[in-house]
Amino acid sequence: MLIKRKSIEQVESSRPARKAKYAPVTLSEQDGVRYLHFGTEWVQGAMRIRKPDWPELEYAQQMMSWMLWLEQPRRIAQLGLGTATLTKYCYKQFPEAEVTAVELNPAVMAVCASMFKLPPNDARLRVIEMDALDYVNDPANAGQLDVIQADLYDATARGPVLDSAEFYQSCNACLSDDGILTVNLFGDHPSYAKNIKAIGFAFEQVICLPQVHDGNVVAIAFKRRRALDDEALAALDARAAAIVAATKLPAKSWVKGIRSGLGGKPGKAGKADQQ
Repeated sequence: MLIKRKSIEQVESSRPARKAKYAPVTLSEQDGVRYLHFGTEWVQGAMRIRKPDWPELEYAQQMMSWMLWLEQPRRIAQLGLGTATLTKYCYKQFPEAEVTAVELNPAVMAVCASMFKLPPNDARLRVIEMDALDYVNDPANAGQLDVIQADLYDATARGPVLDSAEFYQSCNACLSDDGILTVNLFGDHPSYAKNIKAIGFAFEQVICLPQVHDGNVVAIAFKRRRALDDEALAALDARAAAIVAATKLPAKSWVKGIRSGLGGKPGKAGKADQQ
């Protein structure tokens, strides 16, 4: 998310004569990777053109870290479509799961379909134009989701656009009893502490993976507390090995990051042993 690339192509999101409702959707390409921007150099997502279903950015891979605990989710939702990286990956990787992506900007939806290989909606896939706050506050979604992946940034990239304790409480309410939320945060930004506090207020347990080189920190929030003793970590090691063998995602590094952060340092798995 903190990678910078010069944006070279623009897709208009409103009539030229009117003030744009959303920032313009722009694209760039470098070394076989296509990037999405909102009219600035800040990257909102990426796709390797030869591997359109692979999560190219490290933080996007970490957003899949809930797989350490959930092997066969039934319903998965992404809040914020980006380049549809997580949506496409979950749709392909979990053929029995229903996958929903919630996106406010119709231009993002259009460019994902035309430039980022997003498949059309079907019986398992729904990409809907909607405010993420309205989605998590919809009573019809209460208790329905096994996984929520929240990546909600605008053109300013100043932290998630939804970051209140009430928002995260609503995310919690949408999750099933064993549900997990992953959130993309900025480790070296004032929004980080605010979001961690809000997530911790709303969830039974929160851990964070180590900050990646682009500055992103992925928080993992659990509806119910999970053990992180030696026995539990050994089980996560075994699960990580299975994930690597099946998907090539770097799951072993996720467990290593959890281990290294159990001392409670910022940007690490610190909150797991504070409650």
